[in-house]
Amino acid sequence: MKWQKVVSLVFLMSAVVLFSSCSRQAANVRLSSVFGDHMVLQQKMPIPVWGTAEPGGTVRVSLGKQSKKTKVGKDGTWLVKLDPVPAGGPFTLAVAGKDTVTLHDVLVGEVWLASGQSNMEFPVAGSWAKVKNYKEELANANYPQIRLFKVKKTRAYKPMRKVASTGWQPCDSASVAGFSAVAYFFGRDLYRKLDVPIGLIESSWGGTTVEAWTSAEGLKPFPQFSKILGYLQKGGSVEDTIFSTYKKAMSQWDARVSTILDSLGISAHHFENPATDVSTWKTMKLPTFWEDAGLKNVDGVVWFRKEVNLPANWAGKDLTLSLGPINDRDVTWFNGVEVGSRPYVMLFRKYTIPGRLVKPGKNVIVVQDLDIGNKGGIYGRPEDLKLVLDKTDSISLAGNWLFKIDPVQVDVKKLPGQPGMPSFANIPTVLYNAMIAPLIPVAMRGAIWYQGESNANRAYEYRDLFKAMIRDWRTHWGEGDFPFYFVQLANFMKVKPRPAESTWAELREAQTQALSLPNTGMAVTIDIGDATNIHPTNKQEVGRRLALIARHNVYGDTSLVYSGPLYKSMKIEGNKIRLYFDFVDGGLEARGGLPLKGFAIAGADKKFHWAQAVIDGKTVVVSSPAVRAPVAVRYAWANNPVCNLYNKAGLPASPFRTDDWDGVTKGRVWTY
Repeated sequence: MKWQKVVSLVFLMSAVVLFSSCSRQAANVRLSSVFGDHMVLQQKMPIPVWGTAEPGGTVRVSLGKQSKKTKVGKDGTWLVKLDPVPAGGPFTLAVAGKDTVTLHDVLVGEVWLASGQSNMEFPVAGSWAKVKNYKEELANANYPQIRLFKVKKTRAYKPMRKVASTGWQPCDSASVAGFSAVAYFFGRDLYRKLDVPIGLIESSWGGTTVEAWTSAEGLKPFPQFSKILGYLQKGGSVEDTIFSTYKKAMSQWDARVSTILDSLGISAHHFENPATDVSTWKTMKLPTFWEDAGLKNVDGVVWFRKEVNLPANWAGKDLTLSLGPINDRDVTWFNGVEVGSRPYVMLFRKYTIPGRLVKPGKNVIVVQDLDIGNKGGIYGRPEDLKLVLDKTDSISLAGNWLFKIDPVQVDVKKLPGQPGMPSFANIPTVLYNAMIAPLIPVAMRGAIWYQGESNANRAYEYRDLFKAMIRDWRTHWGEGDFPFYFVQLANFMKVKPRPAESTWAELREAQTQALSLPNTGMAVTIDIGDATNIHPTNKQEVGRRLALIARHNVYGDTSLVYSGPLYKSMKIEGNKIRLYFDFVDGGLEARGGLPLKGFAIAGADKKFHWAQAVIDGKTVVVSSPAVRAPVAVRYAWANNPVCNLYNKAGLPASPFRTDDWDGVTKGRVWTY
């Protein structure tokens, strides 16, 4: 039967061709940049491993005795899911095609993602911030089985595949110094209790908003973002549009301020004149904030003056005057002639000095600096402060400058409000796209989060945005409702003498409402903040409180108390209100001794008065002679409340209110 032999031969040849095609090894094998030497893989869960290679070829992934292969897709991407592995190592992770990528010293343990804004970014001992007892912490930070992976600050208008990072590093005094302190102390606590490798992925950026960390899909339910999401989808020049609007607003603000300062007579001093008598001026070493140099609580105008001797060959040549950033507004003169003025807080000052003003020998630089609140001064780096002739010839201006507080007192509260400087890192979706999306679908146990300060003025909106972001991340990871634990905002700013509305209290309330989502937890830090510093330094306790939640909810330490009292319900009893709480483990107490502080009570008129509060078993009874028919109670309802309700486990009660009256941030939403 010839035809049967022919058919069999054709079938055999086809099978050989098919087998050959399927087994063709892919070229140009690359792993996702989230993988690297010294990394930690998540234990007891399927482990996704992915990357890129030549389309159509095969890639084999091996970990220990386990090996799996897959075919590279038409788009050049591939993904393998390894079977769960118990904690241990070190292992070698190999990805092979025509070429092989091999990772060494790979551990298997617990992996957590840490994200948020500056209080999550706050380093153990970085250049801009240090935790309390940082020297001791650095000296003792020898934990080779804790591995650190820090995502670099990056923005993108569309989801990225590659994450920017310096890679995985074993934890020691050098690697941990610039790493998130909250994440480190959280991971350190888990390591000490679990005795398994810990992998920490930090992806944070100071001053950022929740919408920047949320994907376009996650923001679709919110109409306020529809315009910008459509614009981003079309590839519009968002940054140019935003900054153009800001520059126009700042120009108008600057003109109004100039008019006010002139009307006060500040310009009539003519301190910019090189012939000004400076015999009574004092000396300040720049760059610095002037508050850090002894000018405490000084808002208004301070003048700075520097004499610089220039060589003869500089005379008559154009120069660049670099002053770095100035807070908040400057006018700058060179030899009595104005050479520049900027109203921007963080923008570097670089002014061109026309050659006609430049002479050999003594030249005089004068800067009029207006500070409208917080800190003022010429505050950049020493290397930013200089006169430049060309790339190779410059003179440093860092060091002693003369200064004088303007004799005219400027009431900065009467100046027009300065437009907020746009942050391109806060454009919706851009941080998710660049700093979260490339991490997906890395296997991890869960996430910790510290953010909210930048959304405080839109706290009602945050109620929905924060929950939307959590759902969004969980949806994209595809691993179900993974643990998501967050830090409630700490106490900050001046203590108010009377009960008052508070944007930060409303933001804390919005954070508390996120506990309605499954597998969430909140670390209350209302007792470890700093009235004068938005970045409190006790990050050890923040990390510990987050770790308490994880140890109880994830790692089975169910006897552990992991939360302070949370308000549950109230009951009006005549002229008093009785409050009931969850997490009254061991009972309630007034930390620091009686009386209880931080309670306010109101009647139907919605006017709150400080109240007497008494612990009665597992409840608190609140009253005030000023309120005969109470209807509502608030506790710790302030930016920086004085409060002392704890449970016996030493964890503070979360701020709360029993009313649902409109707050000061209701109706405020993101605008473009």
